[in-house]
Amino acid sequence: MRTREEDAALRRKAMAWLAARTNDGLDAIWHEDLKDFEFQGVRRPLKDRQLGIYKPKDLDAALSISTVFRREGDDRPYDDAPGADGLLRYKWQGDDPEKFTNRGLRRAMELQLPLIWFWGVAPGWYKPIFPVFLVAEEPDHQQFVVATDPIQNFEASGMGREEVFRRYALRMTQQRLHQPVFRSMVMRAYETRCAVCKLRHSVLLDAAHIVEDRAENGVAAVRNGLALCKIHHAAYDAGILGVTPELRVEIRQDILDEIDGPVLEHGLKGLHNEPLRALPRRRSDKPDPDLLAQHYQKFISADGPWSRVDAAWIGGVSE
Repeated sequence: MRTREEDAALRRKAMAWLAARTNDGLDAIWHEDLKDFEFQGVRRPLKDRQLGIYKPKDLDAALSISTVFRREGDDRPYDDAPGADGLLRYKWQGDDPEKFTNRGLRRAMELQLPLIWFWGVAPGWYKPIFPVFLVAEEPDHQQFVVATDPIQNFEASGMGREEVFRRYALRMTQQRLHQPVFRSMVMRAYETRCAVCKLRHSVLLDAAHIVEDRAENGVAAVRNGLALCKIHHAAYDAGILGVTPELRVEIRQDILDEIDGPVLEHGLKGLHNEPLRALPRRRSDKPDPDLLAQHYQKFISADGPWSRVDAAWIGGVSE
């Protein structure tokens, strides 16, 4: 069994290795690549091939947990969902609280050790979320309470403070888990390309919601997402760039009338009435026409400069 110091060093190195392999946590990683991690000159896996909880034999506590990829509408074997307090839950493996994997998680909770959460975003691809901490166990529900931010690990007192904490926990869960997982799912579907211009640099790409996802629990579907470079994402959110339900780009009329440098001319104006240049291969991952229509109606009907867009092209038909 490794010493506490060796255990801590292994966890630090594993998380640093993952950060380097995933653009500081931006990207997902292929499950076979997780075999390449080395500690003290020896290769060792970071997740179990079969089990959701990875408890290495030479460690006193679990090192990582995993959630399998689920296509929209499919059920996972376990429902790792947020509770009323905004914190996520991770189910035991099986019903036996003394199973070695469950004991490994309990030990990680007792020692307050950081874990890695591998969340499936496509078959064989995982978005690593780290560090996460186990802050409580709920035996009646056969699950552990997971904090995705160290600040979540404190005990609230009083109704007012509890509500503030719940809102904070929900927001941090969204920022640390739901948004990164949604990004990884969209990037995989679009093959890390901007839908508008096909830019391929991951650090310059975002996963944009077509219609804002206000759900406090659950990860948004890929069909409600577009992979966009940062310029086109900002233009999309600002109402400068719109996408029709027929997957055609439109640029706001006042921007078309404006005279400026090459970025405006080629990066925006030159895209007017052009089709999207990158789309998912799977039909179920393609942008939902109904959601595109919702955003497009906002694009052509909002107050202010948005209202000056040439609405004659609605539905792709010129008057």
